[in-house]
Amino acid sequence: MSTKIVDLLVIGAGPAGLAAALEAKRHGLAPLVVDENGLPGGQIYRNVSRSPLANPAVLGPDYLRGRALVDAFADAGIAYWPQTLAWQIGGDRRVSVTRQGAGGGTLQIEAGAIVLASGAQERPFPIPGWTLPGVMGVGAAQTLLKASALVPDSPAVLAGCGPLLYLFAWQLINAGVPVRAILDTAEVSGRRDALRHAGGALRAPSYLIKGFKLLRAIRAAGVLHVKHVEALRVIGSTQAEGIEYVVDGRTARIDTALVLLHQGVIPNTQITRSIGCEHEWDEAQLCWRPKTDAWGETSLPGIFVAGDGAGIAGALAAEPSGRLAAVQAAVKLGKLDDAKRDSRSLSLRRELSAHTAIRPFLDALYRPAQAFRAPADDSTIVCRCEEVTAGDVRRMAGLGCVGPNQTKSFSRCGMGPCQGRFCGLTVAELLAQAQSCAVPEVGYYRIRPPIKPVTLGELATAVGAPEFLSERAGFPK
Repeated sequence: MSTKIVDLLVIGAGPAGLAAALEAKRHGLAPLVVDENGLPGGQIYRNVSRSPLANPAVLGPDYLRGRALVDAFADAGIAYWPQTLAWQIGGDRRVSVTRQGAGGGTLQIEAGAIVLASGAQERPFPIPGWTLPGVMGVGAAQTLLKASALVPDSPAVLAGCGPLLYLFAWQLINAGVPVRAILDTAEVSGRRDALRHAGGALRAPSYLIKGFKLLRAIRAAGVLHVKHVEALRVIGSTQAEGIEYVVDGRTARIDTALVLLHQGVIPNTQITRSIGCEHEWDEAQLCWRPKTDAWGETSLPGIFVAGDGAGIAGALAAEPSGRLAAVQAAVKLGKLDDAKRDSRSLSLRRELSAHTAIRPFLDALYRPAQAFRAPADDSTIVCRCEEVTAGDVRRMAGLGCVGPNQTKSFSRCGMGPCQGRFCGLTVAELLAQAQSCAVPEVGYYRIRPPIKPVTLGELATAVGAPEFLSERAGFPK
């Protein structure tokens, strides 16, 4: 298998990855950025350079802000491989990647340092009926809007909690798509708990102003906004026909063919777990995240995590996070001394602090309710790949399964194409609930490469194709 040697490998071309690459080049490193997508920008700035809806009146100014970052990256002459899947990382910082398309293939990259900028994923949101056609995640629906200007052809019901729920409702309204209702499932105590963090929120007034504007626009559009929802169920036999919800013990129904679910986002930890990085449970955000130091370096020397992959903080915080990781990588690779690093990091840390000050407020305000993290209905599917239900997991706990890896052996739960990405957290919370213990005591799946499915044909192309090894292969013009 061919091997390419680079100073710094950046995995992920979202705001954290792009900022890390730009900062690395500023300090004399020669970074290589690999990304699964065909264009830089990540999920938050997806297709910002070519989106058919690059209009602030639809997607908002925050989305278009990413254009400047993507343009700076394009102008910097940094090596960039799009449509490239990094599916294995060794402790020696050897990374196996496969690039799609003409001239693609499989090879290894040997890096002096690695910045992982794998971003976030939507939190699992298993409710009865969530696997029916006509039900999808808000994140997926937003991807269709950004990338292809695809919008629903019928009014949608949005259900769940988190800032993205309201942002996407606003974007749909701007795109001329009626929103039938927003069903908010956040913890009832969230508003009270959030007040304890009001001081930090007031340090970030732009976030508060943005939130008030979204809510005002949604009210002006006449959208039904139901708070303190206690239970949800999608109704339908072969497809979604409606959604039932419970408030104050009373059940109501809304007829709809489209239900969009969202329960916040969590760090994507598949890669860091696969290489053995230490992780810790974040009780405020109710998720696992890799242990990192002030520079984003993990427990494995030379491997950094930047952006939401290290803890949810948002796109604006991701940029200084990526730059701080690159600065420390430059020190480790002998391109920068400690004094210059510390001088550069002062402004970056101030910028990062300005964007993270509001996180405790948001984490409390939009805290997902226990009822939706560990579904009470035993018939609810929690592992879509292998069709394992909440009742199956509870029965396995009764048989003595104390952790997700044992349930995997008993049921194949977590062994499907997503490799546990979309069921791991739910399974852990169900097991913890059944055993009356904390989630950290239950643990998480052991993740093994390949991180995502690769074919035998792709593995067979482990050769040094000149097109694949090209520094600028595939960069969008």
